[in-house]
Amino acid sequence: MVTGGLSGIGRAIARRLAQGGMLVHVGARSADDSARRAAFEAEFGDSVAFGRLDVRDTESCSRFVQSVIAQRGRVDILVNAAGVYEEAEVIGHSDRIWNETLDTNLTGTFKMIREVMPLMKAQGWGRIVNIASVAAHQGMAANAAYCASKAGLLGLGRCVSLEGAAHGITCTSISPTWVETEMLRKFIDDEVAAGAPRAEVVAKYEASNPQGKLVQPEEIAELAAFLVSDAARAITMEDVQVNAGSLW
Repeated sequence: MVTGGLSGIGRAIARRLAQGGMLVHVGARSADDSARRAAFEAEFGDSVAFGRLDVRDTESCSRFVQSVIAQRGRVDILVNAAGVYEEAEVIGHSDRIWNETLDTNLTGTFKMIREVMPLMKAQGWGRIVNIASVAAHQGMAANAAYCASKAGLLGLGRCVSLEGAAHGITCTSISPTWVETEMLRKFIDDEVAAGAPRAEVVAKYEASNPQGKLVQPEEIAELAAFLVSDAARAITMEDVQVNAGSLW
């Protein structure tokens, strides 16, 4: 199961797992996006299924997981990639931005893990991967909600790792720097619309890490594919930064 699997990092992970022969269930608020679904269906056919999922809502999480169980009988892998990002300074910070960010990025991840843990424990095997961020380790002005939500994922993951260790369940997280997703491209478009030359805006993001190149979603997906494999059995309670040499 991949939450937020119709766009960005989540989509890349869902595609990579399907390419590896897994039966992938994508959960997203935009699950009825016919264009994005069609692209998956054309490439993978029945190997990828879709369901509406709002990770902020307990009942939605339960319905989604129960639907997967009804179809497949088990849940082996959960990748929590659903996330939102909205900037605001602490002074004057709205409750809406704080609640939306924490409810989606952190509490939503907790709710999905809570749903699948009993199943994974019963079957004696499970892999949980949370998409965190370098923001879990570093602060950034006007990003209190986002940084707090991603830092919370690290603490949550440690607890899940300890509770799952004796039952064949691992829990890891991946902390990328800027990744060239739809979200980042929107940021670039917004700066261009405000008058900045596109080439300069793109160069600014590329120069934000010593490698001078943006991380690609497929690179995150390759790491996720390894972390959910049998080869990664002993890797748990670990956060892997994909930072291209940058602290942000």
